[in-house]
Amino acid sequence: MSAAETRRQVLYWRLLARLFDPEEQPTLESGSMAIVGDLDLPAALLDPSVSIDTVVQRFPQLEAEFDGLMSDPGDDRDGEVRRAALVSKLLLNVFATGSGNVTAEQLQRWQADAGWFERAMGCEPGQLRGRAAGGGAGAGTGAGTGAGAGLGAALAGIEGDLVSRMRLREVLADNRLARQLTPSMSLIEQLLRDKDNLDGVALANAKALIRRFVDEVAEVLRTQVAQASTGTIDRSVPPKRIFRNLDLDRTIWKNLPNWSPEDERLYVDRLYYRQTAKRIEPARLIVVVDQSGSMVDAMVNCTILASIFAGLPKVDVHLVAYDTRALDLTPWVHDPFEVLLHTHLGGGTDGTVALDLARPKITDPRNTVVVWISDFYEWQEQAVWDGMQAVHRSGVKFIPVGSVSSGGHQSVNPWFRQRFKDQGTPVLSGHIKKLVTELKNFLV
Repeated sequence: MSAAETRRQVLYWRLLARLFDPEEQPTLESGSMAIVGDLDLPAALLDPSVSIDTVVQRFPQLEAEFDGLMSDPGDDRDGEVRRAALVSKLLLNVFATGSGNVTAEQLQRWQADAGWFERAMGCEPGQLRGRAAGGGAGAGTGAGTGAGAGLGAALAGIEGDLVSRMRLREVLADNRLARQLTPSMSLIEQLLRDKDNLDGVALANAKALIRRFVDEVAEVLRTQVAQASTGTIDRSVPPKRIFRNLDLDRTIWKNLPNWSPEDERLYVDRLYYRQTAKRIEPARLIVVVDQSGSMVDAMVNCTILASIFAGLPKVDVHLVAYDTRALDLTPWVHDPFEVLLHTHLGGGTDGTVALDLARPKITDPRNTVVVWISDFYEWQEQAVWDGMQAVHRSGVKFIPVGSVSSGGHQSVNPWFRQRFKDQGTPVLSGHIKKLVTELKNFLV
């Protein structure tokens, strides 16, 4: 075994020891300290109490080394030991979170360290954790892979555990501590679950955090809506014969038989124009969201997305949330913040109550799209399926969605998944951008 391989193994054995036992192993610690010193790296890389932000502030030359560190290992044998030292720092800070109560400062530091880990994976901060504010899956090399999905779930789980270990009510009641909180999906979930138990300063700070998160997500989704391909052309309306609509490529192609080799000219006996007419009657969008405990990210993302589409011209948006009861949130659809404050997360799942509330809203099936977001684990499977099938057969464009998080992770009842596939309306999977494109193509 080469000297470099031995030193790399010492660093990783020390990492594993610290991950499973916070107590130092003197031999591994002293050996790792010597290795880091030989590499001209700071000793702070071995101290889990020092954040990566602090390391980079003190040693700015390391920032470029952390970026993309784990996305492309390459074949730099000489740099393997140095990489091992930097990777060990990332993994230790992110995955060794200890136990007991967590302060606002500790949560904020972990979120920053997790952001560095995501950057090392070639992603944007927040992306692997499935936060819409992180810019979406696929932006980095690690985002769209199975490994990326697994890491995202692990990071989100750690973040959720840290939030659950906070004395959140005490933190929210202190303006200084509350200002240190960084909104995340895990934090928003806790705030939504506990909002009825908050009052005064704590409630005001909770609302401010929810508003900040809503605004961050809305900014990203609004951009995605603006960039999505636009809509269905009405082929029944003849094209306007104006120069702006002239289809030059088609005109040339169709008139090629009129080419004169002698004159070296193309004689055009017919012009072709593009059809540009769009639907003029309002399209109705009915969004049905499962607000049971397993669908929190869907609830947050879809209420924001519904509000964005509600702001488009000629789109009539309705929003229904359900667990074992259904709630019509349409009066607040333009304000996702108010929608979230009116929701009550948790409980079972009974889609029949949502069907009863949504069906009367379908007045023109051919001009209606129903987006149903759920994991479809229903306790009245056959009754819910029969109702959905009837809606689809009426002419409504029915879009079942299993996930609307930025990471695109989903868990869908296989019984429903197969029936949706057989019906020709497969469950939409992947990133929320797919849903944005589907909706905009139909509505605009």
